[in-house]
Amino acid sequence: MRRRGGDSFRRAGRRKISNVVWWVLSGIALLLFFLILSKAGHIEPRPSIPKRRYRNDKFLEGMNMTEEMLSPTSVARQVNDQIALAKAFVVIAKESKNLQFAWDLSAQIRNSQLLLSSAATRRSPLTVLESEPTIRDMAVLLYQAQQLHYDSATMIMRLKASIQALEEQMSSVSEKSSKYGQIAAEEVPKSLYCLGVRLTTEWFQNLDLQRHLKERSRVDSKLTDNSLYHFCVFSDNIIATSVVVNSTALNSKAPEKVVFHLVTNEINYAAMKAWFAINMDNLRGVTVEVQKFEDFSWLNASYVPVLKQLQDSDTQSYYFSGHNDDGRTPIKFRNPKYLSMLNHLRFYIPEVFPALKKVVFLDDDVVVQKDLSSLFSIDLNKNVNGAVETCMETFHRYHKYLNYSHPLIRSHFDPDACGWAFGMNVFDLVEWRKRNVTGIYHYWQEKNVDRTLWKLGTLPPGLLTFYGLTEALEASWHILGLGYTNVDARVIEKGAVLHFNGNLKPWLKIGIEKYKPLWERYVDYSSPFMQQCNFH
Repeated sequence: MRRRGGDSFRRAGRRKISNVVWWVLSGIALLLFFLILSKAGHIEPRPSIPKRRYRNDKFLEGMNMTEEMLSPTSVARQVNDQIALAKAFVVIAKESKNLQFAWDLSAQIRNSQLLLSSAATRRSPLTVLESEPTIRDMAVLLYQAQQLHYDSATMIMRLKASIQALEEQMSSVSEKSSKYGQIAAEEVPKSLYCLGVRLTTEWFQNLDLQRHLKERSRVDSKLTDNSLYHFCVFSDNIIATSVVVNSTALNSKAPEKVVFHLVTNEINYAAMKAWFAINMDNLRGVTVEVQKFEDFSWLNASYVPVLKQLQDSDTQSYYFSGHNDDGRTPIKFRNPKYLSMLNHLRFYIPEVFPALKKVVFLDDDVVVQKDLSSLFSIDLNKNVNGAVETCMETFHRYHKYLNYSHPLIRSHFDPDACGWAFGMNVFDLVEWRKRNVTGIYHYWQEKNVDRTLWKLGTLPPGLLTFYGLTEALEASWHILGLGYTNVDARVIEKGAVLHFNGNLKPWLKIGIEKYKPLWERYVDYSSPFMQQCNFH
């Protein structure tokens, strides 16, 4: 019996152990089941395939291009390419005077654009089926264009021919424009001619006017007083000269110390004297002297090379007929004013004013808008000429004005030397006489009798004459360009002397409109003589 009890006890213990194992295994299985379920609910993302990079991707960034346009099988892209090519052929057809074909191409372009527009509106790509008729019709026209030799090579040749024709036409128009502009610039306005006639008449009819001016000039010791501010102007233009004098007088801090020495020619001498005699009271005490160069006994052909050249038949033909070189020389080089003594008197200032030591030379196309008395205290450092340099740009250096293929020029002058401007110059006449500057001018003028050293104007001989004798002045003293180009308004405002150099003079209709008020403010339009001659 004991044996049976022990066996039953052992059997009961085994059952308990097996139950525990079973529950443990069941728990493990259950945990595994829940773990599998949780992992099944969490779907792992598939690794992304890296986007393929193309060579022109950077170029395409920011451009309004869709994937359809970039697809090699894109119908929309094919239609767009056809439109671009057709537009080029439309231009070519019009150039070839084939207007009907150009119209057909334009109509087909519109059809293709409508097709693209409809696809964009419905936001779906074009299909081959719907676009085939349009693509086919356009392809036929493009093939027809090729048959008409509207290919690149032919078009390049045609464009080259067109460009050459346009260049020739532009050259011709430019030459005519220059010629007519030069003629307009040289023409004396009717109103200016009228003013000269009326003032001359007034001078000879009004004896009191003559007597008053004569008495005033006889007792005026200011003309040779070197403690005063002496200005000289050489001109035959009454209105232009009056603007120079008026603007200087109105902007001077001490107008009673200002003396103007005016030199004109025989024709305008009486009119010039009449104008300033009548308007003397409006000049704030400025002294004005009027002379004519015909009265200068030293001014003759034996002394002055320009007068000698005027007697030469070749020179006369060159400037006055223009038939000796088949028109190869531009008209501007043939302007007779470059042989005018009024233009060349600037090289004879010590002879014109033998008692003066320093003068400021002003051209008649300037306006003075600042007090100029400080010019007379500038130290020229033993130089003769004080001038504003113009070499900010390379085309204002010596090589621009002179013929450096000539050995005489090449051996004496630096081609990169800085140019300067006539129009507002301070001249030390003591140094001038000491260095015989007029003799230097004569030398170069005689060397240029055949016009091989330079062709145009008085500036080239001035550059030669005053080479090494010029003191640079501050740029604001002399502002150039108001007669041919645009000038910064801030530069104009700071300028002491404004120069209307160029053909577009402010008293001419062709003058630059925005600069005319700078000049016109000093014109006395209330004068009866101005009104009688329709100055306005």
